Amino acid sequence: MNELCCASPSVGSDVCELPSSTIQRVSRAAIACPVCGEKGKPVQGQTVKALLSVTLHQMKNVEYLFCRASTCHVVYFTPDGKQTFDTQQVRERVFQKEPDADDVFVCYCFSHTAGEVRAASSETRAAIEGDIRTGIQAGQCACDLRNPQGSCCLGNVGGLIKQFEQDFPGA
Repeated sequence: MNELCCASPSVGSDVCELPSSTIQRVSRAAIACPVCGEKGKPVQGQTVKALLSVTLHQMKNVEYLFCRASTCHVVYFTPDGKQTFDTQQVRERVFQKEPDADDVFVCYCFSHTAGEVRAASSETRAAIEGDIRTGIQAGQCACDLRNPQGSCCLGNVGGLIKQFEQDFPGA
C-alpha cells in the first residue's frame, strides 16, 4: 500500500494505487457509466475485489470505473459498459449513492458517518478532519481497499463539511 496515498496536497482526488501487472488500464479519457452517463472514475481491481459481495469469478481482467452519481444504482462498471456491479453487490453502503443518509460512512477507515459530521459542532467537525489526518500520517489509511471509490475520503469529508456549513451557516 502507498503509505502516503492520502497525504498529498490534493487529498481526496488521488488514488491510493496498488500495483497490478495483470489489470489492463484504459485511457484516462472520459468513460461514461452505461446506465446514467456520468463520467466514471478509474479504480484499482483490488478495490473492486475487496468490496464485491458476489463471487469474484464474475470479475473481468480489466480496469473498472466507479460511478459517483447518487441517482444511479451502478457502483462499478467496465470501460466497454458490458458489465456493471450495483449497490446490492457490494459489501459497504456507498456514500456517493446515499449522500443524505446519516448512517452511511463518509470515512471508511476511521468509521465516521455522514450523520456524525452533520450533527457535530464546527469544532468537532475540525476534530474529525484532524482524526483522519492523524490516521493518514500514522500509516493507518486503507482507502484504496476500504473506500468504494478507491481513493482518500478526506475530500468527501471536507466537501460534506463545506456543504453543511453553506446550508447551515453558524451551525
